[in-house]
This record gives sequence, structure tokens and C-alpha cells, in this order.
Amino acid sequence: MSLELSVRLPLARFVLEVDARLEGASVAVLGRSGSGKTSLLEVLAGLRSGARGRVVVGGRVLLDSEARVEVPPEARRMGYVPQDALLFPHLTAEENVRYGARKGRPSRFDEAVGLLELGPLLHRYPATLSGGEKQRVALARALATDPALLLLDEPLAALDVTLKERVLPYLLRVRDEARVPMLYVTHQLGEARVLAKEAVLLDEGSVRAAGPASQVLGASARGLLASEADGEENILEGVLERPEEGGTRLRVTQGLGLWVPDAPELAVGARAAYAVPASDILLSMGVLTGVSARNVLAGTVVGVERAGAGEAAATVDVEGVRWVVRLTEASVRELGVSTGARVYLAVKTAACRRLR
Repeated sequence: MSLELSVRLPLARFVLEVDARLEGASVAVLGRSGSGKTSLLEVLAGLRSGARGRVVVGGRVLLDSEARVEVPPEARRMGYVPQDALLFPHLTAEENVRYGARKGRPSRFDEAVGLLELGPLLHRYPATLSGGEKQRVALARALATDPALLLLDEPLAALDVTLKERVLPYLLRVRDEARVPMLYVTHQLGEARVLAKEAVLLDEGSVRAAGPASQVLGASARGLLASEADGEENILEGVLERPEEGGTRLRVTQGLGLWVPDAPELAVGARAAYAVPASDILLSMGVLTGVSARNVLAGTVVGVERAGAGEAAATVDVEGVRWVVRLTEASVRELGVSTGARVYLAVKTAACRRLR
């Protein structure tokens, strides 16, 4: 679905100015805290007064200042999920989702509940739900409205690491199975890489870069988000295999397989996602032999950037999949890591943490 944004909105510290043309299937909006990300979602949802310009979603004009067109929020078909879920405390999980389904197709309720596995939670009230469970209910409520576009405002930001790991797989399911276009606000590069096809990078209300995620989520994004990107992870999706020699392997692409911890509860052919911390990967300029890591991957360096505090990040292409590896600046100098260099990555099986 196409997404046309050409908007201007005065804010307290700066003027938000966004001019971008995107396909809209899955778009990440990134930037430091206070860069205008949430304000942009509110403009799309029709929740911000004072916005000028033009917003077109899937060919439908929602805002056109010159033509004096401004579709009211309730008629925009936007499924909005804020950071803190904002569930109705006096309603059960089922009643919250059914509230969203009032204007959607009746079948959307069952689809949302099934997709987000809410069956056991339907009778419970928000006060008895964990943060991750609340976010799943809020996401189901948004899906039940039968939205033209999902607006997700850092849905994982308020969750601890364990809960993030539980919720991220559901976001992947929504993207892959519900097939509803989404605009996803975050400041985490790993989340953006796995969820988005396109990305917009905001800095003090201005667009630093916009376009394919593989291009936008590189040096400029890492430099801008350096203070907020600690713990950066590589997130990989694929299909599970169990070779005759034993063990479990994630088939990411035709040429890339990754040995992962055994997951006997998952069937061969099941889709799965794993996270590998960028700091847990060993990079070598020569062929690695006699190492305990079962995954030794050959690739080509496509970029090296400073990551702050004496650290650097190398982006390595392995069979079409880009890995981010954390290094010290000293290691980069001593090893001669540079763009175009042939390198080898060692990844321990135990470093691969299953997300779904």
C-alpha cells in the first residue's frame, strides 16, 4: 500500500517536516527520544491539530490543506497502539478487543484473538495482565477494527528484555499473517531490521533518510542512535531443519543455515526467529579452524562505522543477509577491517536465542 507524506507541524522545540513516499507494507520510523516520531503517528491518526500538508494512504486522501480536506480520526481506519496500551480497565480482555471490533468485520475478532493467542486471557481484566499480555490485547483490539494501516508507537519500549522476546514474535506474525500495513516507531535497530521493509530516520523533526530499510538502517542510523542502541542484536527468521547428523538448524536463505539450540517442541519446517547479540560474534580476517563455535560464516564487509566510546560496528554481508558485529576501534585498526574485506564470523550455538 502506498504512503504519501508531505506534512509540516510546529512543535515546542522544532518544526516537524516530513516529505516521503513509501510503499507502506512495513515501515519503521526511528530517531532519538523527542525527535517527532510519536507526533508523526498522531498526524497520520488525525489526533494532532495544526498539521499542514498532504497525507495519502493507499490512494485515499486523509489530509490536504490546500483542498481543505481533513478526514476525522474515526473515519481514517487507523489502528493505533500506544506505548502504554491504554486498555479500558473496567473491561475484560475480550470486551476490549470486541470494542475494537464494533466497526470492523465480525470475523476480525476471531482472527485477532487466534493470531495473538489470547484465548486463555479473554476473561481477565487489564490489572491482572503482564505488560506483554496488555500489549497483545491492545494489538488485537487495533487489528479488530479492520484497519487500513497499523500505527505502533514503540510497543516494546516499556517491556523488560524477557517480555520483549515474548511480544516481538507476535509482531512478526501480524506482519506475515494478518497482512495489514504497519508503521512502527522504535529506536532499536534490531527490531527495525527484522520488522521493516522501509525506514524513515528522524532527527529533530527533519528526515535524515528515507527508503529501503537495508539502506537507511546503516551508518547514519547507528550514529544517530548510538546512545540508545546498546545491546544491538541481529534478528534472523527462517525455517527449522534437523539434518541427519543431528542438531537443529535455521535455514535463513538458500545459502545460509545457522545451527541453533535444539527446539524439540517445534516441528521440522516450522518458521522461527532467533536473536544474536552483535557483541557475541567473533570476527576474523582469516579462515577459522579449530574453534568451538559451530557456526563459521564467510562474508564481505559492506561498512564500518564508529559506535561511540571507542567502539565500532562492522556490517557484514553473508549470503545476502547483513550481520552487525560489534568491535573496538582498536580491533578495527589492528585487523585492518575495511569495506570490501573478506572476513569470517564465528557464532556459538548458545548465542542464538529463540524468539518464536
